[in-house]
Amino acid sequence: MSNHITSPYAWIDQSLQSIHRANWYRSTQTIATRAGAIAKVDGREMIMFASNNYLGLAGDRRIAQAAIAAVEKYGTGSTGSRLVTGHLDIHEELEREIADLKGAEASLVFSSGYLANLGTIAAIAGARDLILGDAFNHSCLKKGALMSGATVLDYQHRDCEDLRAKLQQHRHHHRRCLISTDSVFSMDGDLAPLATIMQLAAEYDCMVLVDEAHGTGVFGDRGGGLTESLKIQSELIQVGTLSKALGSLGGYVAGSAKLIDFLRNRAATWIYTTALSPADTAAAIAAIQIAKVEISLRQQLWQNVAIVKQGLTALGRSAIALDSPIMAINIGDIAQTLELANYLKENGIFAPAIRPPTVPTARIRITLMATHTPEQIQSLLNCLRF
Repeated sequence: MSNHITSPYAWIDQSLQSIHRANWYRSTQTIATRAGAIAKVDGREMIMFASNNYLGLAGDRRIAQAAIAAVEKYGTGSTGSRLVTGHLDIHEELEREIADLKGAEASLVFSSGYLANLGTIAAIAGARDLILGDAFNHSCLKKGALMSGATVLDYQHRDCEDLRAKLQQHRHHHRRCLISTDSVFSMDGDLAPLATIMQLAAEYDCMVLVDEAHGTGVFGDRGGGLTESLKIQSELIQVGTLSKALGSLGGYVAGSAKLIDFLRNRAATWIYTTALSPADTAAAIAAIQIAKVEISLRQQLWQNVAIVKQGLTALGRSAIALDSPIMAINIGDIAQTLELANYLKENGIFAPAIRPPTVPTARIRITLMATHTPEQIQSLLNCLRF
């Protein structure tokens, strides 16, 4: 044994240096205000163009009042897992609301959207199975696939011809097959070709799991997501979050009653995790009820999307996609992207740079809310002349 004593944690310094050299280093920025279009970021008031609070419900006082009432009735914590002491009547109410919103027989609420995907995918696929996922799927879809022990292959982003080719080559070698995709891709803002995916799934006898994290509340007449908009809410597994357009916390899976019954018995990330808190549960119930009936929120959101589309076109700025409230201005060069992000921040606009390894190419990611005013949007567009 060497007499030279080194710390077993010395590698961390070297790894941090590598992260800095690659311009991949990240740090938190403190926000000290209620969720909304205006935020105090690191002590400075700024217009928020980076929030997933698409309908503005995270700052809605009705949602807050529902959460406060639940704390008064149930306390601050659920005290245990759902199968032990944590199963509350409001969890059942929330699951009924989600099932109705998603046009499904039943649903199951998890403590986060990440846990919903990990637990569901790992439960429904195993070593004898095949999972085909969009190359740009969210991390939780990819991690859930790896946890399952199945054979995991990516198909090229939104490329159904590549998906078909992989199905032709590999499907017959496996017991079951799961096709997984985001409905709205979180970093580019483009939409999955769900109708074609469903056709291929029927042809090759595949299950389909769609992550509606950025679609729930935003698409569809009642906010049921892209699946509602396309009228394909049956014969698939719908996963999503309560933390974006619905302004709360937690995740869900919606599908057939048999699927949900199976997951209650096999999804480790539901079985072994403390149940969603009373406040978050009640907030999500109130948000869904509002989102279903107050269509003016979605109308205002899509009106804001149209204004920004028109403005970006007039400026000659190209976004990767213009299909959702997420618009990614692809700069490519990391240094230039950071320079633009800093310029926006100096001018009171919070729209940070998104860089590798999160995405293949650096970009400014803009997200729009129903609560953005025309004047705030114009401020953003004026800065993008830079």
